[in-house]
Parts: sequence; structure tokens; C-alpha cells
Amino acid sequence: MFRTTAILSLSSVFILSLSSAEKSSGISSTAGPVVVEVDGVKLTAADVERKKSGSLFQARNTFYQAQRKAVEEFVDDYLLERQAEKEHLTVAQLIDKHVTSTLPKDPSEESLRVYFEGVQTTESFEAVRPQIIEHIRQARLEKAKAAYFKTIKNDAVIALRLPAPRVPVSLKDTPLRGGRDAKVTIVEYADFECPACQQSQPGLDKLETEYKGKVAFAYKDVPLPMHSHAQKAAEAAHCAGAQGKYWEYHDKLFATRQLDVSQLKEHARSLGLDAKLFDKCLDSGEQAELVKSQLAEGQGYKIEGTPSFFINGRFFSGGMTYDQLRVIVDEELGTLPATTAPLGNF
Repeated sequence: MFRTTAILSLSSVFILSLSSAEKSSGISSTAGPVVVEVDGVKLTAADVERKKSGSLFQARNTFYQAQRKAVEEFVDDYLLERQAEKEHLTVAQLIDKHVTSTLPKDPSEESLRVYFEGVQTTESFEAVRPQIIEHIRQARLEKAKAAYFKTIKNDAVIALRLPAPRVPVSLKDTPLRGGRDAKVTIVEYADFECPACQQSQPGLDKLETEYKGKVAFAYKDVPLPMHSHAQKAAEAAHCAGAQGKYWEYHDKLFATRQLDVSQLKEHARSLGLDAKLFDKCLDSGEQAELVKSQLAEGQGYKIEGTPSFFINGRFFSGGMTYDQLRVIVDEELGTLPATTAPLGNF
């Protein structure tokens, strides 16, 4: 516990030192404050930023997530205390009145035995019966608490004013769908063979339809080593892009999930591409270096899995549902204030 806290505290100080570089009086804003000396050589925040920008961004993002979690917990406590005061109760009495007292009775013996049949254990029903009951009680309690918290939050206007860290993501040599003048740009780092990427695609498709003209989409390749077809699939998409049909080919790959080389070539023919040019491009590895450069870029940002998203420079890791995407896009468009609603593993 102490070790974790100490690391977070030191990281926080370092992050704040770097972010305050331009505010420091008496030190050039282009160099930033001196953060370390090696054999008498003074190295500045700018020196570290140039070499370790990806690591620093992820550190800032981790710090932001910790701050946000603390704010969310504070808001929950604040709203509970305020509601308890309104009802002239303590918080414990409030929870008992609106949560604990609403819980149903324990399941019948018959229901408990049915539940027991799905439990992986070598012990007898009688031995694990108390644990089953306690598990069910706790699950019901947490569900009732969440429902009650939701009613309290729905009656409050909550706007999160904690600024999220952002990073500029280059769109050089990157296909863009939706126009460069869109107010929101979603850059996805993904892998055509990745199941989580495939699961996220319908949400992105729906977002594109409902926010047409407001959101632009970019796709960058992070072919994972455990996916044997991902590298060639990425190259194939860029070969199609060389003939002006990157997005059509991108959509075909996600729709069919057919990624063998022979299938990649068949997709090109079904889209009316010049088959000879496409085959030459794919077989020669013409687009391999572009794919590798995007992979290196993702690694530079310390992306550890796919999909990962940068939404107007804000980083989100892991698959995202349409509802999660919509909330963030609305925040960026200014149609919805940033709230303290948890957004998942981001």
C-alpha cells in the first residue's frame, strides 16, 4: 500500500512539474524546468517530453483516472449526505430506508438448491449454503444501491470540470472518413483479426450514421503478434486504399472476417478493384512499412491492446459500446457536459 502511494505521489509531482513548464517564471518556456541533472548536465521537462512523450502521456492519463475516480466517489458521498440531510436522517439510516429495507427475502430452499447446481464445488449443499445466501444478499444489495444512486444522480445536474489529458495524433498517411472539418475526430488503433475490435465496429457504424458530418473516423493498424492474419489484412486494406477504396475494403474485412490471403484477394475483386495491381501490391509487401510505422506509433503511445481510441486526443483503452462512444462525442460537441458517470476501463 505504502509503495503504491509513494509511486503515485512522486509520479504526480513529476507530471505536474512537466505540465507547469510554461508557467514557470525565470525559466525559458521552450525548455521547461530542470527535472534531473546527470554529471552536471541539466535536463529539462522538454528533454524528457521529446524522448518519452508516450510514457508521460499515459502517466498523465493514469493520474487523471485516479483523480476522476476520487471525484466520482466524492460526488456519491456528497449526494448521499445532502439527501440524508433533506430527510433528517443519517446516511446509514437513509441507506436502510431506501435500499436495505427494499431487499426481498432470501430465496427458498428449492431456489437455493437450483443455484447450487450451477456452482463448481466438491462440497455439499449444506456446507456452501451460507456462502450462497451471503453472495445473493450482497449482489442484491449492490444492485439496489446502484439503482438508488441513479435516482439521486438523475435529480442532480453534475458537470465534471476536471480537464482530461490530450495528445495530438498525426493523421499523415491515414485514411479519414467524415471530413477534416468535423468537430470530433475518432482515431482507432486496431487489428482486423481482434474479436474486441469486431465487437466495437457496430457501435462505430451507428455513430457514423447518427453523427454524420460531425464526427470523422480514422483507422490505424496495430496488428498483434498472436493474430497471424492481421498484418496482411492491414496491408490489403492499404492496397485497396491505393485504388481509392480503403473504407469499402475496411468494412468488408469487418463484415466478413475472412482474412486468408486468397480471401483478401477475393474481396478486392468483389469491390471491383484492379486485381492485377492489388495482387502485386499485396504479394510484394508494398504497404508493409506503412503498417509497421503505424504499429510503432501505437507502441510509442504505450498502447497495450486493441482497440484503443483517441477521441479529440483523449485516450480510451478497450472495446467501447455505442452508448459509451455517444457520451464522449456529445461532451466533445458541447451538447452534454462532462459527467461523473463511470465510462468503464478508460
